Amino acid sequence: MLKQLLQQSISDNGVARRYAIENTVELANLIPPTVSYQSDGHLLLIGPTDIITATAAQLGTLSSVTLFSTDGIPSADLTLYFADQIEISGFLGAFSAFITSDNQRENLAQITIGKACFDIVLDHSLNGCIADEVPAPGYFPVGRGYPSLADALEQIPDLKGTFDKPKYFRLNPDLCAHSSRGVKGCERCVDACPAGALSSQGNDQIGHHIEINPYLCQGIGTCATACPTEAIHYALPNPTETQKFIERTLAHYFEQGGVTPTVLFCSSRHEKYNVMALQLLPDSVIPIVVEELPSVGIDTWFAALANGASQVLFAASEHMPETIRTQLTREVEIAQHLLRHIDYPADSIDILYLESLRQGAPTLIDQDSPLRMGDIEGDKRTRLFTCLDQLAESSTPADMLQTLPNSAPYGSVTCESDKCTLCMGCVAVCPTKALHNNGDRPALDFIEQDCVQCGMCVKACPESALTLEPRFNWDKQQRNQVVALHEEKAAECLRCGKPFAPQSMITMLQDKLRGHSHFDSETALRRIAMCEDCRVIDVFEDMAENPMQQLKY
Repeated sequence: MLKQLLQQSISDNGVARRYAIENTVELANLIPPTVSYQSDGHLLLIGPTDIITATAAQLGTLSSVTLFSTDGIPSADLTLYFADQIEISGFLGAFSAFITSDNQRENLAQITIGKACFDIVLDHSLNGCIADEVPAPGYFPVGRGYPSLADALEQIPDLKGTFDKPKYFRLNPDLCAHSSRGVKGCERCVDACPAGALSSQGNDQIGHHIEINPYLCQGIGTCATACPTEAIHYALPNPTETQKFIERTLAHYFEQGGVTPTVLFCSSRHEKYNVMALQLLPDSVIPIVVEELPSVGIDTWFAALANGASQVLFAASEHMPETIRTQLTREVEIAQHLLRHIDYPADSIDILYLESLRQGAPTLIDQDSPLRMGDIEGDKRTRLFTCLDQLAESSTPADMLQTLPNSAPYGSVTCESDKCTLCMGCVAVCPTKALHNNGDRPALDFIEQDCVQCGMCVKACPESALTLEPRFNWDKQQRNQVVALHEEKAAECLRCGKPFAPQSMITMLQDKLRGHSHFDSETALRRIAMCEDCRVIDVFEDMAENPMQQLKY
């Protein structure tokens, strides 16, 4: 349907657009990894008695239908179950249902069908028994209004057998900024998931880690958009392939004489609405069809601008789940903050709500861009910074340091020198090594471009000396420069003269330990001011000269 529409355009831009799309290899994964669901067709039907009894009459082809009434009204014809409370969790083929009455908690599936779980849940309750905005496969919260009962009744009879679903995401724990050494930091992906598929697992003793439940994951993509390090990224296809696809598409468009292109990201699940939108938009609008709108991140948006796009839009709906809309809006607002600072039109990156087209087509940016960067290499942040630096070349910001919202994963760290003891606790937990020490001097070094504002350094600092500062540094050289946040004179070993620790730390230890039973002599206090090797040597020399001293060691 979409390709047929594009073939009808005979304008110069329409011809260039058709050529670009027909001559750019489509985005696809040939053999994506999958997860499997096994359903035997046992349904749990929840809701008021009159509604569920009427619905049950339309589901006679299933293996079993268990009716749980939420209003407690009995039925003369059907067996109904009642309880004070019901808890539902799971996915297609594995829905746990526990009911509680008189403080007794029981497995409803075990009671009714002799199994550990139900396969499908049709839920007529007003708010739904599972709160996730994007329901798990096999769960139909029709009482909330979506999906409709008609759609549910059409799909449910076919949910019997084995079903495969792609694993939409890849997770690289080595890049994750969620936790280190028991300290928790970034949770952007967890907060951004509307399906309840991501969670933080573990504890302070064994550590924390992000876990993705592939059976709950619906491939929305908000987690990948929110992730600042690309630890979690979309796999259908991966972000690098998506970006290169856009770069090639724009290059082909320009080859055929197309001008002022607008990249319009469209969801593959809503082709009918995409076609309706394109019928109202100029022929310079190039549809880029992806699995889900949030599956492409801010680096890809700016890569499109850096390769000649006049504008980047998202064909969205006002009826998208709140979490998806919030996450997309938040990321777009950060992009617009950055654009304004370099005198680009803020709506060069924007959301086009399809419902707004009822009032007519929007006015798009009709301005040629001279930029043609081509292939942009590196990880997510490197690609983004490369594009931003290129865009900024034509408009040097008046203020090189731009304040950003607290949610932005870009910024600096400030250190109160009078509090810092250079214990390096912050260095130990920093996931990107933005905070580091190379061992040649007592100093806390920092590279701003690598900081993702995860906050682990702030939590790990025992002296509360660190503070995050969300911002963007438009000075490329300064942003990549190693800066000493705090530096001290090194304490030199009293025996060999080798620098081995910050002088303030040695002084602090001597002051705190003076008077302690194990440090009741000046000799013991002096050893604190020695390096590890000399301290051992001094102890053994003292024992050789004074054998009775061994009783103290």
